[in-house]
This record gives sequence, C-alpha cells and structure tokens, in this order.
Amino acid sequence: MSDWLATIEGTEAGHTVAMVLALGAAFLHAVFGALQKGRFDPWAMRWAIDCALAVLSLPLVFLVPWPEAHMWPIFAGAVLIHFAYKVLQAMAYSRGAYTVVYPVVRGTGPLVTVFGAWVIFGEVFTPLQWLGLCVLLAGIFGLAVYNLVFLQPQRATLPAALGFAVATGLMVAVYTTYDAYGIRATADPFTFLAWFFLLTALDFPLLMALSPLRHRISGVPLRPLLMKGTLGALVAFGSFGSVMMATRLDKVGEAAILRETSTVFAALIGWLVLRETVGPRRIALMCLIAAGAVIVELGG
Repeated sequence: MSDWLATIEGTEAGHTVAMVLALGAAFLHAVFGALQKGRFDPWAMRWAIDCALAVLSLPLVFLVPWPEAHMWPIFAGAVLIHFAYKVLQAMAYSRGAYTVVYPVVRGTGPLVTVFGAWVIFGEVFTPLQWLGLCVLLAGIFGLAVYNLVFLQPQRATLPAALGFAVATGLMVAVYTTYDAYGIRATADPFTFLAWFFLLTALDFPLLMALSPLRHRISGVPLRPLLMKGTLGALVAFGSFGSVMMATRLDKVGEAAILRETSTVFAALIGWLVLRETVGPRRIALMCLIAAGAVIVELGG
C-alpha cells in the first residue's frame, strides 16, 4: 500500500484519491464531533476516545517501520498542538450547541490553512478557488452571526462558545498544516499515522488522572462511555487518517477546504440525531459552505 501511494503522489490519480479521502474525512469528522458533543460531558467523552485510541494504536506501532530519528521532535510538536486543540474544543462544546459551535470551528481554519500551505509548501490558489473560499467563509460566518442574533436560549454562554470555537478553528489550521508537514517528513506515511494516534492519545487520560478535572468522569456510567469512546476512536482513525493522507497525496489547502463540507453533515447529524433545531436559513447557509468547497475543487 505504501509503495502504491508513493507512485500516485502529485499525480491526477493522487488528486482523485485525495478528494475522496477529504470528503470521507468530512463526514467522519462530523460524526466524531457529534459523539463528543452528544450524551456525555465533552471532557469525559474526549477522555474515553483517547483511552480507546491509545489501546487500539499500541499494536499498530509494531506493524509499521520504526520512525526515523528526525520524526521524534515532530511527534512532540503534534502532541502539544493537538492537546491545545482538544482542550479548546471541549471548552467550546461545553458552552454551546453542536450546530452552533461546529460550523465556526471548522470554518475558521481554512483561510489560515491556505496561507500556511502557501508559506510552507508553496501552494497557490487560482482566482476561482479564492472565490470559492470566500463563498465558503461567507456561509460559515453568516451562520455564526445568525446563531449569535437568533439563538436566544443560549444567549448567556453563546459569546464564550463562539470565542472558544474561533480559537479552536485556529488550532485546526495549525494542526492541519503541521500534520501535513509531519506525514510528508517520513518515508512511510503509515509510520506517522500509527505513532501519531498513539502519542496524541495519551494526554487526556493523563490530564484526567492527575488534575481536578477527574471529577468529570466520576459517577459517569463507564461501560456506555467507553463503548461510545471506542466508536469515536474508530471514527477518528478514519477521519484524521484520511485527511492527513490526502494532504500527502495532494495540496494541503484543497484537502482542508473539502473537509469543511463536514459542516453540512454536522447540520444533518445535529438535526436528525441530536434533535437540535436547524431551520431553513441555517440550512441555506450550510449549503453555501458546501457550494464554496465545490467551487474550490472545480477551480483547481
């Protein structure tokens, strides 16, 4: 598999595979976000997901080539970046509804990611792709304004939720660019993925064990929590793994934009599964987000 992936990097076939991976990651990431925001406390849910990720990832590191020496500092950076992302995400989800927080989190990152991909990887967008990005951002921030104005029941916590959502989105841009750099820095991408999932899954179990936050899992029924955490871990493998592989095969900026169609999937999940009110205006704004992503892809 690694040899085949190496042969299609930067080719038309690689572009097609990257597009499919990014869209798959979009759906799976919306599912992942809903799992963290669902029945259980977001901090407890993140703890359960990371516990499952650590257990499931441990055997994988023995099935891939050993990382090169220069990869260990890269892994250390990934651990710090993803820890900050997870903390900010939990703070956002504990203050706002899923369909409020998620679009802002996913939408803040693309613009920063595009500039990061330009600076680090020399990627350049065409004028049509910039138009698509503007359409996507108009939908996302229009959604944020709509939520701020019309969602009266969450008025007290909504500004804080949106603030943490923006900060989380910035961390999404940082980790997207950084992870793309990391997965390109090793000869075998599966080496990066296996060690990435193991090492970045250790922080929340340690945080909950060694800090006052452990009260968030006391009294919680552990069996259903851990079962849901295992499901979340499996989804995380597909979501994060797919988008990182997409950034190795093709342009980082385009993969990041396509992943943000997850906002549309998030609306459907929030409405159908979490029973959150969506409404025609918010659906229209989310369709605008999807349209922007399509324009970016067609303009490439």
